[in-house]
Amino acid sequence: MNDGLSSKDSQRRLFVLEDNMWKVILSISIPLAIYNGFNHLFTVLDTFMASQISSNVVSAVTYLSQIKTMFTAIGTGLSVSGGIIIARCYGAGEIEKAKKYVNTLFFMATSLALLLLIVIIPCTKPILKLANTPSALIEVGSHYFIIEISVMVSMFINNVYIAVEKAKGNTKIILYLNLLVIMVKLSLTALFIYVFHWGITAMAIATLISHSILTIIAIMDMLRGDNIFRLSKENIDVSWAFINPIIILAAPIFFERFAFSFGKVIVNSMSASYGVMVVGALGISNHISGIITGLGNGFQDGEASIISQNIGNKNYERAIDGFKKTLIINITIALVGFIVMSIFMDPIIRLFSKGDIQFAKEIKNIFKYERYAFITLAMSAAVMGLLYGLGYTRLALVINFIRL
Repeated sequence: MNDGLSSKDSQRRLFVLEDNMWKVILSISIPLAIYNGFNHLFTVLDTFMASQISSNVVSAVTYLSQIKTMFTAIGTGLSVSGGIIIARCYGAGEIEKAKKYVNTLFFMATSLALLLLIVIIPCTKPILKLANTPSALIEVGSHYFIIEISVMVSMFINNVYIAVEKAKGNTKIILYLNLLVIMVKLSLTALFIYVFHWGITAMAIATLISHSILTIIAIMDMLRGDNIFRLSKENIDVSWAFINPIIILAAPIFFERFAFSFGKVIVNSMSASYGVMVVGALGISNHISGIITGLGNGFQDGEASIISQNIGNKNYERAIDGFKKTLIINITIALVGFIVMSIFMDPIIRLFSKGDIQFAKEIKNIFKYERYAFITLAMSAAVMGLLYGLGYTRLALVINFIRL
């Protein structure tokens, strides 16, 4: 088959389709799991640095981040659905078709991000009020929110680039690039807060700079002459017949992520009635839990790509085997995580309470119950990876709405 694949890409494709499944899952998913785990760990450290400013800043970051996630769900839906289709074409050896989907996906993601910016930024305060954001948090974080929303353009492009590399099974580069983003973000945040003593807006600037670096790298890579999926306007196809499969798969994923984030916004809004401190405590508990659940989500992402490629190549039994093995790995991670977090719960919480006994108590009251969800979330991640890999995004939507 004259598919234009490089020797390395061809070997990676055959590895996913034919090699030992345990080896494939660990090779593809471990870099994604490490990235997710580190991402949540550094989010925790980011929250820790925010706590050095004030508990109100922690609450603002927590509250506004969930509102932002509601909007970024559009980009997530596009990248996940596009990644599924690209992986399926890649597994089937339909490289020219995959090229068209890659280019069209980049065009759609960039256009939608710019459109959202034009709509959201002028309406920042009305949107925050509509989300029932406490006035104290609007005052503290409105400029922070505007900059975070501006990051969406980079995030949409980056998510598509990551989806393309994931579809190719090239997850190591995803790990390295995202660790670069995390380290730049963390270093700049530390510099802005501890050295320059700037406020919450500086944290958003650090996010903007770090994600922009990845965007520049992604665009440069996608413009390389030897890249099989090189960006080219000739390969953009926005005809309804071509983009319809993307939208059909993306819509349920978008509504699922949007609804889940909206649910968290509602929970934050209800918890705000107990005081701004409780909002911050809830956010910290979520971030600590995310270190463990993020590992499982990394295996979910790898699983979906592996299943998509094998379904494209009609390796149906092998695809199901990928799900079974991912489920075993995720449950193991959750059990170990539960034990470790239970043992070190108090020392971890003390890192964020800044000597505030009441704040520490609020965090513990939430986290001691939240840790029990590790097992069920691990199982859910494996099931979602299977459904995404099979393209059953509508069923995934129904299940997640029930969970919500």
